[in-house]
Amino acid sequence: MLDKIEALKVFCTAAETLQFKETAIRLAVSPPVITRMMAALEDELGEPLFQRNTRQIVLTDFGTQFLPQAQQLLEESERLFAAGRHRHADEMAGLVRITVPDLPDEHAVLRELLTALQAYPKLVLDWRRDTVRLNVVQEQIDIGVRIGHLADSRLIARKIGETCEKIVMAPALLRRLGKPKDLADLQKNYPLAAVLNHNNGRADTWYINENLQFTPAKPHFVGSHIHNALQAALAGNAVSQQLDWMVAPYLSSGELVELFAEVPKIRWPVSIYRPQRVVTPMRVKVVFDLLIEILGKRFELPV
Repeated sequence: MLDKIEALKVFCTAAETLQFKETAIRLAVSPPVITRMMAALEDELGEPLFQRNTRQIVLTDFGTQFLPQAQQLLEESERLFAAGRHRHADEMAGLVRITVPDLPDEHAVLRELLTALQAYPKLVLDWRRDTVRLNVVQEQIDIGVRIGHLADSRLIARKIGETCEKIVMAPALLRRLGKPKDLADLQKNYPLAAVLNHNNGRADTWYINENLQFTPAKPHFVGSHIHNALQAALAGNAVSQQLDWMVAPYLSSGELVELFAEVPKIRWPVSIYRPQRVVTPMRVKVVFDLLIEILGKRFELPV
């Protein structure tokens, strides 16, 4: 089927150059493509557009009359598509509010996202660290990243990976106290680092697996953030439970050692979600898809 808009573009260019070879160079196609398209357009119109000889082409009377109409139609089609591009740009203007927990390479993730969004200068990101589990509706969250299971059916979610938590301590503390015999020994005889839950003000529970969990009853260190507990572990002040990606470099360097590595751990899903709305702005969908791609690479799961 003849692409009529493309054929008109070829015709107008050929009418300007009066050479099919030069037309092909300008449009980055082969000369036979130009010849075939002009023949198809002439067949469609039922009139010749050019008179040809071995050295040049010239417009026929019909071609001369047809040229301004073709140019006008191309200009109108360009305005039509330009309006579509402007409309898309307008749809990408506005605020997208994102809430995230601790993420691997968070600074690199944010930088990659902002780089990908440079084509949309009117788009504004509100990037929030989720130390308190925010109310998606009240806080007008557009996109979130969640570690753990999502029970809210009003959310559209994509799983991008999994993580687990590891119990770690510094080698110096291990040499001083020895290795705990079991979790009961750990709770009773070892200094533990606790992280306060901002939603209820109590220490977070250490979930090991479905059958093993406990809350530090008398923690040796209390912090408001998981990073605080990590520093306590690195300093040899306390034993801490940490997300695997946060302690991976310290386990590799020997600054921390893992306890109870043989005990099965809960695998927590990591998901990107957005509220299910009657109308979701294009800008939210674009950022949502970009985050799936960017974070999916960090977790090495197919997206």
